[in-house]
Amino acid sequence: MIDFLTTTWPMVVATLTVLLAVVASAHVVLYKRDSRSAAGWVGVVLVFPILGAVLYALLGINRIKRLATELRQERMRLEATTAELQHQHQQIEEVLRPQDAHLAALGRLVDRITHIPVTAGNRVRLLVNGDQAYPAMLEAIDGAEHSVALSTYIFDNDNTGLKFVDALERAVQRGVQVRVLIDGVGALYSWPSIVKELEDRDIPVARFLHSFFPWRMPFMNLRCHRKIVVADGQVGFTGGMNIREGHVLAHHPPAPVQDVHFQFEGPVVAHLMHMFAEDWAFTTREGLSGAEWFPSLESRGAVAARGIADGPDEDLDKLRWTLLGALARAQHRVRIMTPYFLPDATLITSLNLAALRDVEVEIIVPAVSNLRFVKWASQAELWQVLTHGCRVYETPSPFDHSKIMVVDDAWSLVGSANWDPRSLRLNFEFNVECYGTDLVDGLNEFIDGKIQRCREVTLEEVNGRSLPVKLRDGVTRLFKPYL
Repeated sequence: MIDFLTTTWPMVVATLTVLLAVVASAHVVLYKRDSRSAAGWVGVVLVFPILGAVLYALLGINRIKRLATELRQERMRLEATTAELQHQHQQIEEVLRPQDAHLAALGRLVDRITHIPVTAGNRVRLLVNGDQAYPAMLEAIDGAEHSVALSTYIFDNDNTGLKFVDALERAVQRGVQVRVLIDGVGALYSWPSIVKELEDRDIPVARFLHSFFPWRMPFMNLRCHRKIVVADGQVGFTGGMNIREGHVLAHHPPAPVQDVHFQFEGPVVAHLMHMFAEDWAFTTREGLSGAEWFPSLESRGAVAARGIADGPDEDLDKLRWTLLGALARAQHRVRIMTPYFLPDATLITSLNLAALRDVEVEIIVPAVSNLRFVKWASQAELWQVLTHGCRVYETPSPFDHSKIMVVDDAWSLVGSANWDPRSLRLNFEFNVECYGTDLVDGLNEFIDGKIQRCREVTLEEVNGRSLPVKLRDGVTRLFKPYL
């Protein structure tokens, strides 16, 4: 018996190891759409027997899409029919100037990408830093009579965070329905977590994909990066700003962060509310409906707008396709502000093609990053866009977390997503595309002010980095999909 075990078990283990590697590799080949990602995972599975297959099972398989699809079957969606989209599309043409008529084709493209109808009659307000954004958000929460929905990636337990908790508690005490959703990882950025404070004050709160149990670890790499606040279904806020003291520059925080946020009024607020309701139902299985959450919305301004959801579920690549479409339609100028600039090869090609078509392409990134490795990897990429005529500017410190895209002074995109693989492949993001000059004029003025204080990065400077720095940046760039 002992001889049998000593001679047979190695064969059994070897057979199981080979079988596991074959099954895992087959799954990669069948279900991974990105060939580079597929090749990488096959390499991990083959080079690290058993461990590679386990890592793929934990981190490489997208179980979110199936669960999201099951939940969405039970809920109302914003999708419109082709006829409805064509009718709504006229609203884009009405807000465009004659010289901007070519952007109407971009609206039709995003129709097909998202199947979400564009809405007319919106007012959008640019809010700079927490100094402007937080008072406006707190005022909306304090003025709410029926409902407050708040979703954020980071909600710190600091002076600013507690101000929001106080306002949410007052709303609950007034009989307002309140729901707070915080990302499971983002809730841990400060300690003790703000979640306990919310729970102690009887404020309904949930954490997105949060669990310490091993069987939930497949979700650990997928984060809800959306930032949404909606009061009474009438006033909405979204953008890139988390809830933390560092965004209030007037308080001179130890780690200041510049950023922008946006206040929305009009029909597009329903898109923000639908996004929150989907995430809330995904996390808690509770559906939100009724006039207190989804009231009738009247025209408030002259901006045509549409919410664009993006994430590793059925919304995968919708934002990326929108970016590519906007670059393809650009005729005069493209302006991009992003804290993390790590575009994939297709986006880099599209930026370069725009520049080669004599489109003025301006890319504004922070000179100092809060993520040093991302900054290094970004430096290794810049030569690819500088070579073909794109212009790159660095904003001075403090770290600038602003996310804005403007095309031909008539179309803009604002929201939570960065120009990096994490935002475009792994995170759940929410952005809003806007047509018309009412918002763009303010965005251009804001960007012009930034560029006046910027330092332009040249190709000679990038090529002139020392060999050790180039090697450091180049090695870091190899990990771009995971940064």
